[in-house]
Amino acid sequence: MSPSRRSISAVAIAAALGFAPMAALSATPAAAAAPLVQAPMHHLSGQAGGSTPFFVSHGGPSHTTTTSDNWSGYAATGSTYTNVSTTFVQPAVDCSQGDGYSSFWVGLDGYSSQSVEQTGTEADCSGGQAEYSAWYEMYPADPVTYDNVVQPGDVITETVSYASNSYKLTLSDRTEGWTKTTTKKESGLARSSAEVIAEAPWDGSVLPLDDFGTVNFSNSTVNGSSLASSNPVGINMVSDSGTPEATISGVSGGSFSVTWNSL
Repeated sequence: MSPSRRSISAVAIAAALGFAPMAALSATPAAAAAPLVQAPMHHLSGQAGGSTPFFVSHGGPSHTTTTSDNWSGYAATGSTYTNVSTTFVQPAVDCSQGDGYSSFWVGLDGYSSQSVEQTGTEADCSGGQAEYSAWYEMYPADPVTYDNVVQPGDVITETVSYASNSYKLTLSDRTEGWTKTTTKKESGLARSSAEVIAEAPWDGSVLPLDDFGTVNFSNSTVNGSSLASSNPVGINMVSDSGTPEATISGVSGGSFSVTWNSL
Protein backbone atom coordinates (compact mmCIF):
# COMPACT_ATOMS: atom_id res chain seq x y z
CA MET A 1 0.00 0.00 0.00
CA SER A 2 1.46 3.34 -1.05
CA PRO A 3 2.71 5.55 1.83
CA SER A 4 0.82 8.45 0.24
CA ARG A 5 -2.51 6.80 1.02
CA ARG A 6 -4.02 8.96 3.75
CA SER A 7 -7.15 10.84 4.71
CA ILE A 8 -7.61 14.37 3.39
CA SER A 9 -9.05 17.13 5.56
CA ALA A 10 -12.37 18.73 4.63
CA VAL A 11 -10.62 22.11 4.40
CA ALA A 12 -8.10 20.84 1.85
CA ILE A 13 -10.76 19.25 -0.32
CA ALA A 14 -13.04 22.27 -0.15
CA ALA A 15 -10.13 24.41 -1.32
CA ALA A 16 -9.34 22.01 -4.16
CA LEU A 17 -12.97 21.94 -5.28
CA GLY A 18 -13.46 25.67 -5.06
CA PHE A 19 -16.71 25.13 -3.14
CA ALA A 20 -17.92 23.23 -0.12
CA PRO A 21 -17.40 19.40 -0.37
CA MET A 22 -19.67 16.33 -2.99
CA ALA A 23 -16.92 13.47 -3.48
CA ALA A 24 -6.73 -2.72 -0.80
CA LEU A 25 -6.93 -5.74 0.07
CA SER A 26 -5.68 -8.61 -2.05
CA ALA A 27 -5.79 -11.82 -0.07
CA THR A 28 -4.71 -10.20 3.20
CA PRO A 29 -6.38 -7.75 5.62
CA ALA A 30 -6.11 -4.03 4.88
CA ALA A 31 -3.22 -2.08 6.34
CA ALA A 32 -3.85 0.40 9.13
CA ALA A 33 -3.82 3.46 6.84
CA ALA A 34 -7.23 4.90 6.02
CA PRO A 35 -8.53 4.61 2.45
CA LEU A 36 -8.39 7.54 0.10
CA VAL A 37 -11.20 10.03 0.45
CA GLN A 38 -14.37 9.59 -1.60
CA ALA A 39 -15.24 13.27 -2.00
CA PRO A 40 -18.38 15.16 -2.98
CA MET A 41 -18.89 15.52 -6.72
CA HIS A 42 -16.79 18.14 -8.47
CA HIS A 43 -18.93 19.52 -11.30
CA LEU A 44 -17.26 20.81 -14.44
CA SER A 45 -18.17 23.25 -17.21
CA GLY A 46 -20.01 25.59 -14.85
CA GLN A 47 -22.40 22.79 -13.87
CA ALA A 48 -22.12 23.09 -10.10
CA GLY A 49 -25.20 21.57 -8.55
CA GLY A 50 -26.32 20.44 -12.03
CA SER A 51 -27.49 23.96 -12.82
CA THR A 52 -26.65 23.89 -16.52
CA PRO A 53 -27.17 20.32 -17.70
CA PHE A 54 -27.97 19.18 -21.19
CA PHE A 55 -30.20 16.35 -22.38
CA VAL A 56 -29.44 13.12 -24.20
CA SER A 57 -31.60 10.11 -24.97
CA HIS A 58 -30.73 6.70 -23.54
CA GLY A 59 -33.24 4.70 -25.54
CA GLY A 60 -36.07 5.61 -23.15
CA PRO A 61 -36.89 8.78 -21.26
CA SER A 62 -34.40 11.60 -21.69
CA HIS A 63 -32.01 12.00 -18.77
CA THR A 64 -30.08 15.03 -17.74
CA THR A 65 -26.32 14.45 -18.01
CA THR A 66 -23.41 16.37 -16.59
CA THR A 67 -19.65 16.03 -16.25
CA SER A 68 -17.33 15.64 -13.28
CA ASP A 69 -13.62 15.01 -12.82
CA ASN A 70 -14.16 12.56 -9.94
CA TRP A 71 -17.60 10.87 -10.36
CA SER A 72 -19.23 8.73 -13.04
CA GLY A 73 -22.62 7.09 -12.61
CA TYR A 74 -26.17 8.23 -11.85
CA ALA A 75 -27.56 10.51 -9.14
CA ALA A 76 -31.21 11.03 -8.21
CA THR A 77 -31.77 14.67 -7.29
CA GLY A 78 -34.64 17.07 -6.65
CA SER A 79 -36.21 15.33 -3.68
CA THR A 80 -35.33 14.00 -0.22
CA TYR A 81 -33.90 10.48 -0.20
CA THR A 82 -33.88 7.75 2.44
CA ASN A 83 -32.49 4.67 0.68
CA VAL A 84 -30.15 3.70 -2.16
CA SER A 85 -28.84 0.28 -3.11
CA THR A 86 -26.98 -1.55 -5.89
CA THR A 87 -25.25 -4.83 -6.79
CA PHE A 88 -22.17 -5.29 -8.98
CA VAL A 89 -19.27 -7.63 -9.65
CA GLN A 90 -16.00 -6.20 -8.30
CA PRO A 91 -13.90 -5.23 -11.32
CA ALA A 92 -10.32 -6.40 -11.69
CA VAL A 93 -7.95 -3.49 -12.30
CA ASP A 94 -5.15 -3.55 -14.88
CA CYS A 95 -2.02 -2.13 -13.25
CA SER A 96 0.20 -2.27 -16.34
CA GLN A 97 -0.09 1.49 -16.93
CA GLY A 98 1.14 2.57 -13.53
CA ASP A 99 -0.44 3.65 -10.27
CA GLY A 100 -4.15 4.43 -10.33
CA TYR A 101 -7.19 4.36 -8.07
CA SER A 102 -10.92 3.67 -8.24
CA SER A 103 -13.90 3.16 -5.95
CA PHE A 104 -17.43 1.86 -6.47
CA TRP A 105 -20.13 2.93 -4.04
CA VAL A 106 -23.66 4.02 -3.19
CA GLY A 107 -24.51 7.01 -1.06
CA LEU A 108 -26.81 9.80 -0.03
CA ASP A 109 -25.81 13.45 -0.55
CA GLY A 110 -22.71 14.81 -2.25
CA TYR A 111 -24.13 15.84 -5.62
CA SER A 112 -24.90 19.38 -4.43
CA SER A 113 -24.38 19.18 -0.66
CA GLN A 114 -21.50 19.25 1.80
CA SER A 115 -21.74 15.69 3.16
CA VAL A 116 -21.69 12.19 1.69
CA GLU A 117 -23.03 9.15 3.56
CA GLN A 118 -21.61 6.20 1.62
CA THR A 119 -20.19 2.69 1.53
CA GLY A 120 -18.22 0.94 -1.18
CA THR A 121 -15.13 -0.87 -2.40
CA GLU A 122 -11.79 0.42 -3.60
CA ALA A 123 -9.49 -1.04 -6.26
CA ASP A 124 -6.05 0.52 -6.48
CA CYS A 125 -2.81 0.00 -8.39
CA SER A 126 0.23 0.73 -6.24
CA GLY A 127 3.74 -0.20 -7.33
CA GLY A 128 2.36 -2.50 -10.02
CA GLN A 129 0.20 -4.43 -7.55
CA ALA A 130 -3.59 -4.46 -7.35
CA GLU A 131 -5.10 -3.83 -3.91
CA TYR A 132 -8.80 -4.27 -3.04
CA SER A 133 -10.71 -3.14 0.04
CA ALA A 134 -14.13 -2.23 1.43
CA TRP A 135 -15.03 0.84 3.48
CA TYR A 136 -17.65 3.25 4.72
CA GLU A 137 -17.43 7.02 4.97
CA MET A 138 -19.55 9.74 6.56
CA TYR A 139 -17.82 12.59 4.76
CA PRO A 140 -16.33 14.93 5.94
CA ALA A 141 -15.42 12.45 8.69
CA ASP A 142 -12.51 10.16 7.84
CA PRO A 143 -13.24 6.96 5.90
CA VAL A 144 -12.94 3.61 7.68
CA THR A 145 -11.62 0.44 6.02
CA TYR A 146 -13.11 -2.95 6.92
CA ASP A 147 -10.71 -5.81 7.68
CA ASN A 148 -12.39 -8.16 5.21
CA VAL A 149 -11.12 -9.76 2.01
CA VAL A 150 -12.35 -8.31 -1.30
CA GLN A 151 -11.24 -9.88 -4.56
CA PRO A 152 -12.02 -9.25 -8.24
CA GLY A 153 -15.06 -11.20 -9.36
CA ASP A 154 -16.77 -10.95 -5.98
CA VAL A 155 -20.48 -10.09 -6.04
CA ILE A 156 -20.97 -6.96 -3.95
CA THR A 157 -24.23 -5.47 -2.67
CA GLU A 158 -24.25 -2.01 -1.09
CA THR A 159 -27.06 -0.14 0.69
CA VAL A 160 -27.31 3.16 2.52
CA SER A 161 -30.57 3.89 4.34
CA TYR A 162 -31.86 6.61 6.66
CA ALA A 163 -34.49 6.70 9.41
CA SER A 164 -34.88 8.89 12.52
CA ASN A 165 -31.50 10.64 12.27
CA SER A 166 -29.77 7.28 11.84
CA TYR A 167 -27.81 6.14 8.76
CA LYS A 168 -27.30 2.42 8.15
CA LEU A 169 -24.43 1.61 5.78
CA THR A 170 -24.37 -2.03 4.69
CA LEU A 171 -21.89 -3.76 2.39
CA SER A 172 -22.11 -7.48 1.60
CA ASP A 173 -19.54 -9.55 -0.27
CA ARG A 174 -21.73 -12.46 -1.25
CA THR A 175 -18.83 -14.40 -2.77
CA GLU A 176 -16.58 -14.20 0.29
CA GLY A 177 -19.59 -14.64 2.59
CA TRP A 178 -19.42 -11.55 4.79
CA THR A 179 -21.57 -8.51 5.54
CA LYS A 180 -20.61 -5.34 7.39
CA THR A 181 -23.27 -2.96 8.72
CA THR A 182 -22.37 0.35 10.35
CA THR A 183 -24.96 2.66 11.92
CA LYS A 184 -24.21 6.34 12.45
CA LYS A 185 -26.36 9.01 14.13
CA GLU A 186 -26.38 12.33 12.27
CA SER A 187 -28.94 15.12 12.18
CA GLY A 188 -29.45 18.00 9.79
CA LEU A 189 -27.95 16.43 6.65
CA ALA A 190 -29.62 17.38 3.38
CA ARG A 191 -30.26 13.93 1.84
CA SER A 192 -30.74 15.90 -1.39
CA SER A 193 -29.33 13.20 -3.68
CA ALA A 194 -28.92 9.44 -3.91
CA GLU A 195 -26.27 7.98 -6.20
CA VAL A 196 -24.54 4.90 -7.61
CA ILE A 197 -21.01 5.91 -8.52
CA ALA A 198 -17.59 4.89 -9.85
CA GLU A 199 -15.08 7.43 -8.56
CA ALA A 200 -11.50 8.58 -8.87
CA PRO A 201 -10.65 9.16 -5.18
CA TRP A 202 -8.91 12.19 -3.70
CA ASP A 203 -5.47 12.66 -2.16
CA GLY A 204 -5.16 16.43 -2.22
CA SER A 205 -6.47 16.42 -5.78
CA VAL A 206 -8.23 13.91 -8.04
CA LEU A 207 -5.99 10.85 -8.44
CA PRO A 208 -5.41 8.99 -11.73
CA LEU A 209 -8.26 6.61 -12.49
CA ASP A 210 -7.01 3.05 -12.94
CA ASP A 211 -8.20 0.75 -15.72
CA PHE A 212 -11.16 -1.14 -14.25
CA GLY A 213 -12.60 -2.06 -17.64
CA THR A 214 -16.38 -1.98 -17.23
CA VAL A 215 -18.38 -2.19 -14.02
CA ASN A 216 -22.00 -3.33 -14.40
CA PHE A 217 -24.40 -2.11 -11.73
CA SER A 218 -27.73 -3.95 -11.35
CA ASN A 219 -30.75 -4.01 -9.03
CA SER A 220 -30.09 -0.33 -8.30
CA THR A 221 -32.90 1.28 -6.32
CA VAL A 222 -33.68 4.69 -4.86
CA ASN A 223 -36.31 5.00 -2.11
CA GLY A 224 -37.40 1.45 -2.89
CA SER A 225 -38.03 1.97 -6.62
CA SER A 226 -35.80 1.38 -9.62
CA LEU A 227 -33.04 3.90 -10.21
CA ALA A 228 -34.44 4.76 -13.66
CA SER A 229 -37.83 5.69 -12.19
CA SER A 230 -36.16 8.51 -10.24
CA ASN A 231 -35.18 10.19 -13.55
CA PRO A 232 -31.56 10.41 -12.38
CA VAL A 233 -28.82 12.68 -13.67
CA GLY A 234 -26.16 10.80 -15.65
CA ILE A 235 -22.55 11.73 -14.83
CA ASN A 236 -19.59 11.18 -17.15
CA MET A 237 -16.08 11.54 -15.73
CA VAL A 238 -13.73 13.72 -17.77
CA SER A 239 -10.37 15.33 -17.18
CA ASP A 240 -10.17 19.06 -16.54
CA SER A 241 -9.41 19.44 -20.26
CA GLY A 242 -12.52 17.46 -21.21
CA THR A 243 -10.96 14.10 -22.13
CA PRO A 244 -13.38 11.23 -21.34
CA GLU A 245 -12.16 9.05 -18.47
CA ALA A 246 -15.24 6.99 -17.50
CA THR A 247 -18.47 6.88 -19.50
CA ILE A 248 -21.93 5.71 -18.48
CA SER A 249 -24.34 3.60 -20.50
CA GLY A 250 -28.04 4.26 -20.51
CA VAL A 251 -29.95 3.20 -17.41
CA SER A 252 -32.68 0.56 -17.74
CA GLY A 253 -34.64 -0.15 -14.59
CA GLY A 254 -31.87 -0.62 -12.06
CA SER A 255 -29.09 -1.49 -14.48
CA PHE A 256 -26.33 0.49 -16.17
CA SER A 257 -22.57 0.29 -16.72
CA VAL A 258 -19.57 2.58 -16.37
CA THR A 259 -16.65 2.02 -18.75
CA TRP A 260 -13.09 3.21 -18.19
CA ASN A 261 -11.75 5.34 -21.07
CA SER A 262 -8.27 6.54 -20.18
CA LEU A 263 -5.71 6.79 -17.39
